[in-house]
Amino acid sequence: MSKNKKMRLRKFSLHPITAFILLTFGVLILSWILSLFHFQANYTRVRPENLELESVFVSVKNLLNYDGIKYIISNAASNFASFGPLVSLLISLIGLSVAYASGLIDTFIKRVTLNISNKKLTFILLLVAIFSSLINEVGYVVLIPLAALLFLANGRSPLLGIITAFTGVAFGSGATFFVGSMEVNLIPLTTSSSRLIDPTFHVSLTSNLFIMIAFSIILAIIGTIVIENIVAKKLGKYKLSLEETQDLEKLLIPSEEQQKIALEINEKKGLKYTYIVGSLMILLFIYMIIPNLPGSGMLLDMSESTYLRQLFGPNSYFQDGFTYMVSLFFLITGIAYGVGAKTLKSDKKLIEKASDYTKNTGSLIVLLFFASQFIAVFEESNIGVVITALGANLIRDLSFSGIPLILLVLFVILICNLVLPSQVSKWTILSPVVVPLMMQSNIAPQFAQFILRAGDSITKGITPLLAYFIIYLGYLNIYNKEKEPITIRAAISYVMPCCIIMGLSWILLIVGWYLIGLPIGPGVFPTL
Repeated sequence: MSKNKKMRLRKFSLHPITAFILLTFGVLILSWILSLFHFQANYTRVRPENLELESVFVSVKNLLNYDGIKYIISNAASNFASFGPLVSLLISLIGLSVAYASGLIDTFIKRVTLNISNKKLTFILLLVAIFSSLINEVGYVVLIPLAALLFLANGRSPLLGIITAFTGVAFGSGATFFVGSMEVNLIPLTTSSSRLIDPTFHVSLTSNLFIMIAFSIILAIIGTIVIENIVAKKLGKYKLSLEETQDLEKLLIPSEEQQKIALEINEKKGLKYTYIVGSLMILLFIYMIIPNLPGSGMLLDMSESTYLRQLFGPNSYFQDGFTYMVSLFFLITGIAYGVGAKTLKSDKKLIEKASDYTKNTGSLIVLLFFASQFIAVFEESNIGVVITALGANLIRDLSFSGIPLILLVLFVILICNLVLPSQVSKWTILSPVVVPLMMQSNIAPQFAQFILRAGDSITKGITPLLAYFIIYLGYLNIYNKEKEPITIRAAISYVMPCCIIMGLSWILLIVGWYLIGLPIGPGVFPTL
Protein backbone atom coordinates (compact mmCIF):
# COMPACT_ATOMS: atom_id res chain seq x y z
CA MET A 1 0.00 0.00 0.00
CA SER A 2 1.40 3.41 -0.99
CA LYS A 3 2.31 6.06 1.56
CA ASN A 4 -0.36 8.48 0.24
CA LYS A 5 -3.06 5.83 0.54
CA LYS A 6 -2.02 5.12 4.13
CA MET A 7 -2.26 8.83 4.92
CA ARG A 8 -5.77 9.01 3.46
CA LEU A 9 -6.90 6.02 5.51
CA ARG A 10 -5.40 7.50 8.65
CA LYS A 11 -7.27 10.76 8.20
CA PHE A 12 -10.62 9.09 7.53
CA SER A 13 -13.09 9.72 10.34
CA LEU A 14 -16.82 9.68 10.86
CA HIS A 15 -18.86 12.62 12.06
CA PRO A 16 -20.48 11.73 15.41
CA ILE A 17 -23.95 11.94 13.87
CA THR A 18 -22.98 9.47 11.13
CA ALA A 19 -21.33 7.27 13.76
CA PHE A 20 -24.50 7.06 15.85
CA ILE A 21 -26.58 6.21 12.76
CA LEU A 22 -24.16 3.39 11.91
CA LEU A 23 -24.04 2.25 15.54
CA THR A 24 -27.85 1.99 15.52
CA PHE A 25 -27.74 -0.23 12.42
CA GLY A 26 -24.92 -2.19 14.09
CA VAL A 27 -27.14 -2.87 17.13
CA LEU A 28 -29.93 -4.11 14.85
CA ILE A 29 -27.57 -6.55 13.14
CA LEU A 30 -25.99 -7.62 16.45
CA SER A 31 -29.41 -8.23 18.01
CA TRP A 32 -30.32 -10.46 15.05
CA ILE A 33 -27.06 -12.46 15.29
CA LEU A 34 -27.22 -12.86 19.09
CA SER A 35 -30.88 -13.90 18.96
CA LEU A 36 -29.98 -16.58 16.37
CA PHE A 37 -27.47 -17.99 18.86
CA HIS A 38 -30.03 -17.69 21.72
CA PHE A 39 -27.92 -15.25 23.73
CA GLN A 40 -29.76 -15.31 27.04
CA ALA A 41 -29.36 -15.58 30.80
CA ASN A 42 -31.16 -16.04 34.09
CA TYR A 43 -30.67 -13.79 37.08
CA THR A 44 -32.32 -13.50 40.47
CA ARG A 45 -33.80 -10.45 42.10
CA VAL A 46 -35.10 -9.98 45.61
CA ARG A 47 -38.73 -9.16 46.32
CA PRO A 48 -38.42 -6.54 49.08
CA GLU A 49 -41.88 -7.23 50.47
CA ASN A 50 -41.14 -10.86 51.43
CA LEU A 51 -37.37 -11.24 50.73
CA GLU A 52 -38.04 -14.09 48.32
CA LEU A 53 -35.75 -14.65 45.36
CA GLU A 54 -37.41 -14.37 41.97
CA SER A 55 -35.78 -15.91 38.91
CA VAL A 56 -35.85 -13.69 35.82
CA PHE A 57 -35.15 -14.96 32.32
CA VAL A 58 -33.86 -12.43 29.81
CA SER A 59 -32.82 -12.88 26.17
CA VAL A 60 -31.63 -10.65 23.38
CA LYS A 61 -34.54 -9.32 21.38
CA ASN A 62 -34.19 -9.43 17.61
CA LEU A 63 -34.93 -5.93 16.31
CA LEU A 64 -34.09 -6.66 12.67
CA ASN A 65 -37.61 -7.81 11.89
CA TYR A 66 -41.10 -6.39 11.34
CA ASP A 67 -41.79 -5.69 15.04
CA GLY A 68 -38.34 -4.22 15.61
CA ILE A 69 -38.54 -1.80 12.70
CA LYS A 70 -42.07 -0.84 13.76
CA TYR A 71 -40.78 -0.10 17.27
CA ILE A 72 -38.02 2.17 15.93
CA ILE A 73 -40.33 4.16 13.66
CA SER A 74 -43.25 4.49 16.06
CA ASN A 75 -41.11 5.40 19.09
CA ALA A 76 -38.56 7.75 17.46
CA ALA A 77 -40.39 10.90 18.55
CA SER A 78 -41.14 9.71 22.09
CA ASN A 79 -37.57 8.41 22.56
CA PHE A 80 -36.23 11.84 21.61
CA ALA A 81 -38.77 13.85 23.60
CA SER A 82 -38.14 11.79 26.76
CA PHE A 83 -34.35 11.77 26.35
CA GLY A 84 -33.01 13.14 29.65
CA PRO A 85 -30.03 15.13 28.31
CA LEU A 86 -32.22 16.99 25.79
CA VAL A 87 -34.68 18.25 28.39
CA SER A 88 -31.97 19.08 30.93
CA LEU A 89 -29.85 20.87 28.32
CA LEU A 90 -32.69 23.06 27.04
CA ILE A 91 -33.75 24.03 30.56
CA SER A 92 -30.19 24.86 31.66
CA LEU A 93 -29.49 26.91 28.52
CA ILE A 94 -32.34 29.30 29.37
CA GLY A 95 -30.70 30.45 32.59
CA LEU A 96 -27.10 30.27 31.36
CA SER A 97 -27.85 32.31 28.22
CA VAL A 98 -29.42 35.13 30.25
CA ALA A 99 -26.53 35.16 32.76
CA TYR A 100 -24.11 35.30 29.83
CA ALA A 101 -26.05 37.99 27.95
CA SER A 102 -26.26 40.27 31.00
CA GLY A 103 -22.50 40.05 31.55
CA LEU A 104 -22.76 38.25 34.91
CA ILE A 105 -20.63 35.28 33.86
CA ASP A 106 -17.89 37.48 32.34
CA THR A 107 -17.76 39.71 35.41
CA PHE A 108 -17.65 36.75 37.79
CA ILE A 109 -14.80 35.20 35.80
CA LYS A 110 -12.87 38.48 35.67
CA ARG A 111 -13.23 39.28 39.37
CA VAL A 112 -12.95 35.80 40.86
CA THR A 113 -11.21 33.24 38.67
CA LEU A 114 -8.61 35.25 36.74
CA ASN A 115 -6.52 35.52 39.90
CA ILE A 116 -6.55 31.77 40.51
CA SER A 117 -3.67 29.64 39.17
CA ASN A 118 -4.39 27.05 36.48
CA LYS A 119 -3.85 24.05 38.77
CA LYS A 120 -6.02 25.46 41.54
CA LEU A 121 -8.78 26.26 39.06
CA THR A 122 -8.66 22.72 37.65
CA PHE A 123 -8.76 21.25 41.17
CA ILE A 124 -11.72 23.43 42.21
CA LEU A 125 -13.64 22.59 39.03
CA LEU A 126 -13.03 18.86 39.52
CA LEU A 127 -14.13 19.04 43.15
CA VAL A 128 -17.33 20.92 42.25
CA ALA A 129 -18.00 18.44 39.42
CA ILE A 130 -17.57 15.47 41.77
CA PHE A 131 -19.87 17.14 44.28
CA SER A 132 -22.50 17.81 41.57
CA SER A 133 -23.21 14.06 41.27
CA LEU A 134 -25.09 14.46 44.56
CA ILE A 135 -28.24 15.36 42.60
CA ASN A 136 -29.07 13.84 39.24
CA GLU A 137 -26.90 14.81 36.25
CA VAL A 138 -27.00 18.58 36.67
CA GLY A 139 -23.19 18.72 36.45
CA TYR A 140 -23.19 17.59 32.83
CA VAL A 141 -25.57 20.26 31.55
CA VAL A 142 -24.47 23.19 33.73
CA LEU A 143 -20.78 22.69 34.52
CA ILE A 144 -19.62 21.61 31.04
CA PRO A 145 -20.71 24.83 29.25
CA LEU A 146 -19.59 26.97 32.20
CA ALA A 147 -16.18 25.26 32.29
CA ALA A 148 -15.67 26.02 28.60
CA LEU A 149 -16.30 29.75 29.20
CA LEU A 150 -14.17 29.71 32.34
CA PHE A 151 -11.11 28.19 30.68
CA LEU A 152 -11.51 30.34 27.57
CA ALA A 153 -11.59 33.53 29.67
CA ASN A 154 -8.40 32.36 31.42
CA GLY A 155 -6.65 32.04 28.05
CA ARG A 156 -6.80 28.24 28.09
CA SER A 157 -8.47 25.77 25.76
CA PRO A 158 -12.22 25.54 26.36
CA LEU A 159 -11.88 21.90 25.28
CA LEU A 160 -9.75 21.32 28.37
CA GLY A 161 -12.45 22.92 30.52
CA ILE A 162 -15.07 20.63 28.99
CA ILE A 163 -12.88 17.57 29.56
CA THR A 164 -12.17 18.62 33.16
CA ALA A 165 -15.86 19.10 34.04
CA PHE A 166 -16.85 15.83 32.34
CA THR A 167 -14.02 13.96 34.10
CA GLY A 168 -15.16 15.16 37.51
CA VAL A 169 -18.84 14.36 36.97
CA ALA A 170 -18.34 10.99 35.24
CA PHE A 171 -15.26 9.42 36.86
CA GLY A 172 -16.03 10.92 40.27
CA SER A 173 -19.74 10.12 40.34
CA GLY A 174 -19.28 7.46 43.02
CA ALA A 175 -17.76 9.92 45.48
CA THR A 176 -19.34 13.04 46.91
CA PHE A 177 -19.42 14.98 50.19
CA PHE A 178 -22.98 14.29 51.28
CA VAL A 179 -25.67 11.66 51.14
CA GLY A 180 -27.69 12.08 47.95
CA SER A 181 -29.99 10.46 45.44
CA MET A 182 -27.59 7.57 44.79
CA GLU A 183 -27.89 6.30 48.37
CA VAL A 184 -31.67 6.57 48.30
CA ASN A 185 -31.77 4.48 45.11
CA LEU A 186 -29.17 1.85 46.03
CA ILE A 187 -29.70 1.24 49.75
CA PRO A 188 -33.11 -0.53 49.44
CA LEU A 189 -31.48 -3.03 47.04
CA THR A 190 -28.46 -3.49 49.31
CA THR A 191 -30.68 -3.94 52.38
CA SER A 192 -32.95 -6.49 50.67
CA SER A 193 -29.96 -8.52 49.48
CA SER A 194 -28.23 -8.41 52.89
CA ARG A 195 -31.36 -9.76 54.56
CA LEU A 196 -31.03 -12.97 52.57
CA ILE A 197 -28.22 -13.73 55.06
CA ASP A 198 -29.27 -11.67 58.09
CA PRO A 199 -33.03 -10.84 58.22
CA THR A 200 -32.41 -7.98 60.67
CA PHE A 201 -29.57 -6.28 58.81
CA HIS A 202 -29.89 -2.51 58.35
CA VAL A 203 -27.99 -0.26 55.93
CA SER A 204 -28.01 3.40 56.94
CA LEU A 205 -27.93 6.30 54.51
CA THR A 206 -24.61 7.53 55.94
CA SER A 207 -22.88 4.14 55.73
CA ASN A 208 -20.48 5.29 52.95
CA LEU A 209 -20.03 8.89 54.12
CA PHE A 210 -16.39 8.80 55.35
CA ILE A 211 -15.01 6.92 52.38
CA MET A 212 -16.94 9.15 49.93
CA ILE A 213 -15.50 12.36 51.41
CA ALA A 214 -11.96 10.96 51.37
CA PHE A 215 -12.25 9.68 47.80
CA SER A 216 -13.70 13.01 46.59
CA ILE A 217 -10.60 14.91 47.68
CA ILE A 218 -8.13 12.23 46.57
CA LEU A 219 -9.71 11.86 43.11
CA ALA A 220 -9.77 15.65 42.62
CA ILE A 221 -6.03 15.78 43.38
CA ILE A 222 -5.22 12.85 41.08
CA GLY A 223 -7.49 14.22 38.35
CA THR A 224 -5.75 17.61 38.52
CA ILE A 225 -2.33 15.99 38.09
CA VAL A 226 -3.50 13.92 35.11
CA ILE A 227 -5.30 16.79 33.36
CA GLU A 228 -2.51 19.33 33.83
CA ASN A 229 0.38 16.99 32.98
CA ILE A 230 -1.11 14.67 30.35
CA VAL A 231 -4.41 15.87 28.88
CA ALA A 232 -3.44 19.56 28.57
CA LYS A 233 -0.21 18.65 26.77
CA LYS A 234 -2.07 16.27 24.47
CA LEU A 235 -4.53 18.99 23.44
CA GLY A 236 -1.84 21.57 22.79
CA LYS A 237 -2.55 25.27 22.37
CA TYR A 238 -6.03 26.44 21.45
CA LYS A 239 -6.32 28.85 18.52
CA LEU A 240 -8.63 31.70 19.44
CA SER A 241 -11.05 32.95 16.79
CA LEU A 242 -11.27 36.70 16.10
CA GLU A 243 -14.52 36.96 18.09
CA GLU A 244 -13.06 35.03 21.04
CA THR A 245 -9.91 37.19 20.95
CA GLN A 246 -12.03 40.34 21.12
CA ASP A 247 -14.07 38.96 24.01
CA LEU A 248 -10.88 38.01 25.86
CA GLU A 249 -9.40 41.47 25.31
CA LYS A 250 -12.47 43.05 26.89
CA LEU A 251 -11.76 41.04 30.05
CA LEU A 252 -7.97 41.37 30.18
CA ILE A 253 -7.08 44.72 28.59
CA PRO A 254 -7.85 47.70 30.84
CA SER A 255 -10.09 50.46 29.47
CA GLU A 256 -9.37 54.16 29.58
CA GLU A 257 -9.33 55.55 33.12
CA GLN A 258 -12.73 57.25 32.93
CA GLN A 259 -14.40 54.27 31.32
CA LYS A 260 -12.71 51.95 33.79
CA ILE A 261 -14.06 53.87 36.79
CA ALA A 262 -17.61 53.87 35.38
CA LEU A 263 -17.33 50.16 34.54
CA GLU A 264 -16.05 49.33 38.03
CA ILE A 265 -18.96 51.19 39.66
CA ASN A 266 -21.53 49.47 37.43
CA GLU A 267 -20.01 46.03 37.89
CA LYS A 268 -19.88 46.39 41.67
CA LYS A 269 -23.48 47.54 41.72
CA GLY A 270 -24.48 44.66 39.46
CA LEU A 271 -22.72 42.14 41.68
CA LYS A 272 -24.34 43.69 44.75
CA TYR A 273 -27.78 43.16 43.20
CA THR A 274 -26.72 39.62 42.24
CA TYR A 275 -25.60 38.73 45.76
CA ILE A 276 -28.82 40.08 47.30
CA VAL A 277 -31.16 38.39 44.83
CA GLY A 278 -29.08 35.18 44.77
CA SER A 279 -29.05 34.95 48.56
CA LEU A 280 -32.81 35.44 48.72
CA MET A 281 -33.35 32.72 46.11
CA ILE A 282 -31.10 30.28 47.97
CA LEU A 283 -32.93 30.97 51.23
CA LEU A 284 -36.25 30.44 49.44
CA PHE A 285 -35.07 27.13 47.96
CA ILE A 286 -33.84 26.02 51.39
CA TYR A 287 -37.17 26.98 52.98
CA MET A 288 -38.99 24.88 50.37
CA ILE A 289 -37.10 21.75 51.48
CA ILE A 290 -37.70 22.21 55.22
CA PRO A 291 -40.73 20.23 56.41
CA ASN A 292 -43.38 21.24 58.91
CA LEU A 293 -43.08 25.03 58.69
CA PRO A 294 -45.80 27.39 57.43
CA GLY A 295 -45.85 27.05 53.65
CA SER A 296 -42.63 25.01 53.60
CA GLY A 297 -41.86 21.58 52.20
CA MET A 298 -43.12 22.48 48.73
CA LEU A 299 -40.30 20.54 47.03
CA LEU A 300 -40.54 17.44 49.24
CA ASP A 301 -42.43 14.23 48.59
CA MET A 302 -44.38 14.13 51.82
CA SER A 303 -45.70 10.62 51.10
CA GLU A 304 -42.27 9.25 52.12
CA SER A 305 -41.51 8.45 55.76
CA THR A 306 -37.87 9.61 55.96
CA TYR A 307 -36.55 13.07 55.18
CA LEU A 308 -33.85 11.93 52.76
CA ARG A 309 -36.40 9.96 50.75
CA GLN A 310 -38.67 13.01 50.79
CA LEU A 311 -35.72 14.97 49.38
CA PHE A 312 -34.15 12.44 47.00
CA GLY A 313 -36.87 9.83 46.47
CA PRO A 314 -38.17 8.86 43.01
CA ASN A 315 -41.10 11.30 43.25
CA SER A 316 -39.24 14.15 44.95
CA TYR A 317 -40.03 17.54 43.45
CA PHE A 318 -36.61 18.77 44.62
CA GLN A 319 -34.75 16.10 42.68
CA ASP A 320 -36.96 16.27 39.58
CA GLY A 321 -36.87 20.05 39.46
CA PHE A 322 -33.28 20.72 40.50
CA THR A 323 -32.00 21.48 36.99
CA TYR A 324 -34.87 23.92 36.53
CA MET A 325 -34.07 25.58 39.86
CA VAL A 326 -30.42 26.02 38.88
CA SER A 327 -31.49 27.49 35.54
CA LEU A 328 -33.96 29.79 37.28
CA PHE A 329 -31.19 30.91 39.65
CA PHE A 330 -28.94 31.90 36.74
CA LEU A 331 -31.83 33.59 34.91
CA ILE A 332 -32.97 35.78 37.82
CA THR A 333 -29.47 36.63 39.09
CA GLY A 334 -28.47 37.42 35.51
CA ILE A 335 -31.33 39.88 35.21
CA ALA A 336 -30.49 41.35 38.63
CA TYR A 337 -26.90 41.87 37.55
CA GLY A 338 -27.99 43.46 34.27
CA VAL A 339 -30.26 45.91 36.08
CA GLY A 340 -27.54 46.88 38.57
CA ALA A 341 -24.72 47.07 36.02
CA LYS A 342 -26.94 48.80 33.44
CA THR A 343 -26.11 46.21 30.79
CA LEU A 344 -29.77 45.48 30.04
CA LYS A 345 -30.94 48.11 27.60
CA SER A 346 -34.19 46.36 26.70
CA ASP A 347 -35.81 42.94 26.73
CA LYS A 348 -35.23 42.72 22.97
CA LYS A 349 -31.47 43.26 23.34
CA LEU A 350 -31.32 40.72 26.16
CA ILE A 351 -33.12 38.06 24.13
CA GLU A 352 -30.97 38.75 21.07
CA LYS A 353 -27.73 38.41 23.01
CA ALA A 354 -29.02 35.34 24.86
CA SER A 355 -29.85 33.81 21.48
CA ASP A 356 -26.24 34.41 20.37
CA TYR A 357 -25.05 32.18 23.19
CA THR A 358 -27.27 29.30 22.02
CA LYS A 359 -26.77 29.76 18.25
CA ASN A 360 -24.17 26.98 18.03
CA THR A 361 -26.25 24.36 19.81
CA GLY A 362 -28.28 23.39 16.73
CA SER A 363 -25.83 20.63 15.75
CA LEU A 364 -25.88 19.40 19.35
CA ILE A 365 -29.68 19.00 19.19
CA VAL A 366 -29.36 16.95 15.98
CA LEU A 367 -26.64 14.85 17.61
CA LEU A 368 -28.90 14.26 20.62
CA PHE A 369 -31.67 13.00 18.33
CA PHE A 370 -29.58 10.29 16.67
CA ALA A 371 -27.85 9.37 19.93
CA SER A 372 -31.24 8.99 21.65
CA GLN A 373 -32.33 6.52 18.95
CA PHE A 374 -29.12 4.49 19.32
CA ILE A 375 -29.45 4.28 23.12
CA ALA A 376 -33.18 3.44 22.94
CA VAL A 377 -32.60 0.69 20.38
CA PHE A 378 -29.73 -0.78 22.43
CA GLU A 379 -31.85 -0.81 25.59
CA GLU A 380 -34.76 -2.43 23.71
CA SER A 381 -32.46 -5.20 22.48
CA ASN A 382 -31.67 -6.33 26.09
CA ILE A 383 -28.00 -6.89 25.19
CA GLY A 384 -26.76 -4.90 28.20
CA VAL A 385 -29.06 -6.71 30.63
CA VAL A 386 -28.03 -10.14 29.36
CA ILE A 387 -24.31 -9.31 29.65
CA THR A 388 -24.83 -8.02 33.20
CA ALA A 389 -26.81 -11.14 34.14
CA LEU A 390 -23.98 -13.30 32.78
CA GLY A 391 -21.56 -11.24 34.86
CA ALA A 392 -23.62 -11.94 37.99
CA ASN A 393 -23.59 -15.65 37.18
CA LEU A 394 -19.80 -15.55 36.71
CA ILE A 395 -19.35 -14.03 40.18
CA ARG A 396 -21.63 -16.68 41.71
CA ASP A 397 -19.98 -19.63 39.93
CA LEU A 398 -16.36 -18.66 40.73
CA SER A 399 -17.12 -18.29 44.46
CA PHE A 400 -14.08 -16.19 45.30
CA SER A 401 -13.59 -14.59 48.70
CA GLY A 402 -11.64 -11.68 50.20
CA ILE A 403 -9.56 -9.49 47.89
CA PRO A 404 -10.01 -11.79 44.82
CA LEU A 405 -13.78 -11.41 45.25
CA ILE A 406 -13.49 -7.61 45.52
CA LEU A 407 -11.36 -7.45 42.37
CA LEU A 408 -13.67 -9.83 40.48
CA VAL A 409 -16.76 -7.78 41.38
CA LEU A 410 -14.99 -4.56 40.40
CA PHE A 411 -13.95 -6.06 37.06
CA VAL A 412 -17.45 -7.33 36.27
CA ILE A 413 -19.06 -4.01 37.21
CA LEU A 414 -16.73 -1.89 35.11
CA ILE A 415 -17.29 -4.18 32.09
CA CYS A 416 -21.07 -4.26 32.57
CA ASN A 417 -21.05 -0.49 32.98
CA LEU A 418 -20.02 -0.13 29.33
CA VAL A 419 -23.29 -1.70 28.18
CA LEU A 420 -25.60 -0.88 31.12
CA PRO A 421 -24.68 2.54 32.59
CA SER A 422 -27.67 2.71 34.96
CA GLN A 423 -26.50 2.07 38.53
CA VAL A 424 -29.90 0.90 39.74
CA SER A 425 -30.32 -1.54 36.84
CA LYS A 426 -26.87 -3.06 37.44
CA TRP A 427 -27.30 -3.31 41.21
CA THR A 428 -30.78 -4.87 40.83
CA ILE A 429 -29.12 -7.75 38.95
CA LEU A 430 -25.82 -7.94 40.83
CA SER A 431 -26.72 -7.24 44.48
CA PRO A 432 -28.59 -10.55 45.20
CA VAL A 433 -25.37 -12.37 44.22
CA VAL A 434 -22.64 -9.94 45.31
CA VAL A 435 -23.96 -8.91 48.75
CA PRO A 436 -24.59 -12.44 50.17
CA LEU A 437 -21.25 -13.69 48.79
CA MET A 438 -19.42 -10.80 50.40
CA MET A 439 -21.22 -11.25 53.69
CA GLN A 440 -20.19 -14.91 53.71
CA SER A 441 -16.63 -13.68 53.12
CA ASN A 442 -16.97 -11.28 56.12
CA ILE A 443 -17.24 -8.19 53.86
CA ALA A 444 -19.90 -5.65 54.84
CA PRO A 445 -22.83 -5.01 52.46
CA GLN A 446 -22.13 -1.27 52.80
CA PHE A 447 -18.63 -1.86 51.42
CA ALA A 448 -20.10 -3.96 48.61
CA GLN A 449 -22.33 -1.03 47.71
CA PHE A 450 -19.33 1.28 47.58
CA ILE A 451 -17.55 -1.19 45.29
CA LEU A 452 -20.49 -0.79 42.90
CA ARG A 453 -20.06 3.00 43.04
CA ALA A 454 -16.36 2.63 42.29
CA GLY A 455 -16.78 0.23 39.37
CA ASP A 456 -19.57 2.35 37.98
CA SER A 457 -17.35 5.46 38.10
CA ILE A 458 -14.26 3.88 36.53
CA THR A 459 -15.74 3.34 33.05
CA LYS A 460 -18.69 5.72 33.14
CA GLY A 461 -17.03 8.34 30.95
CA ILE A 462 -15.91 6.08 28.10
CA THR A 463 -19.19 4.59 26.91
CA PRO A 464 -21.39 6.28 24.28
CA LEU A 465 -24.32 4.53 25.97
CA LEU A 466 -24.04 7.03 28.83
CA ALA A 467 -26.72 9.49 27.74
CA TYR A 468 -24.80 12.52 29.04
CA PHE A 469 -21.68 11.51 27.11
CA ILE A 470 -23.48 13.16 24.18
CA ILE A 471 -23.46 16.55 25.95
CA TYR A 472 -19.70 16.21 26.41
CA LEU A 473 -19.17 15.19 22.78
CA GLY A 474 -21.47 17.94 21.49
CA TYR A 475 -19.70 20.74 23.38
CA LEU A 476 -16.30 19.48 22.25
CA ASN A 477 -17.46 20.00 18.68
CA ILE A 478 -19.01 23.39 19.41
CA TYR A 479 -15.57 24.68 20.49
CA ASN A 480 -13.62 22.61 17.97
CA LYS A 481 -11.63 24.82 15.58
CA GLU A 482 -10.25 22.03 13.39
CA LYS A 483 -11.70 21.19 9.97
CA GLU A 484 -12.42 17.62 10.99
CA PRO A 485 -15.06 17.01 13.70
CA ILE A 486 -14.12 15.48 17.02
CA THR A 487 -15.22 11.87 16.74
CA ILE A 488 -16.54 9.53 19.42
CA ARG A 489 -13.18 7.78 19.49
CA ALA A 490 -11.29 11.08 19.87
CA ALA A 491 -13.63 12.23 22.66
CA ILE A 492 -12.98 8.98 24.53
CA SER A 493 -9.22 9.24 23.93
CA TYR A 494 -9.15 12.68 25.60
CA VAL A 495 -10.45 11.23 28.88
CA MET A 496 -8.75 7.83 28.64
CA PRO A 497 -5.71 8.92 30.73
CA CYS A 498 -8.15 10.02 33.48
CA CYS A 499 -10.08 6.76 33.13
CA ILE A 500 -6.95 4.62 33.49
CA ILE A 501 -5.12 6.52 36.24
CA MET A 502 -8.22 7.46 38.26
CA GLY A 503 -9.53 3.91 37.76
CA LEU A 504 -6.33 2.38 39.13
CA SER A 505 -6.56 4.85 42.02
CA TRP A 506 -10.12 3.70 42.76
CA ILE A 507 -8.96 0.06 42.83
CA LEU A 508 -5.84 0.62 44.95
CA LEU A 509 -7.69 2.83 47.42
CA ILE A 510 -10.51 0.30 47.85
CA VAL A 511 -8.10 -2.61 48.41
CA GLY A 512 -6.00 -0.49 50.78
CA TRP A 513 -9.07 0.67 52.72
CA TYR A 514 -10.18 -2.95 53.08
CA LEU A 515 -6.77 -4.15 54.26
CA ILE A 516 -6.31 -1.33 56.77
CA GLY A 517 -9.91 -1.61 57.98
CA LEU A 518 -10.65 2.11 58.16
CA PRO A 519 -14.30 3.03 58.87
CA ILE A 520 -16.31 3.78 55.72
CA GLY A 521 -19.10 5.55 57.61
CA PRO A 522 -20.25 6.23 61.18
CA GLY A 523 -19.85 2.90 62.97
CA VAL A 524 -19.43 1.00 59.68
CA PHE A 525 -16.28 -0.87 58.59
CA PRO A 526 -15.33 -2.80 55.45
CA THR A 527 -15.71 -6.06 57.33
CA LEU A 528 -18.59 -7.35 59.46
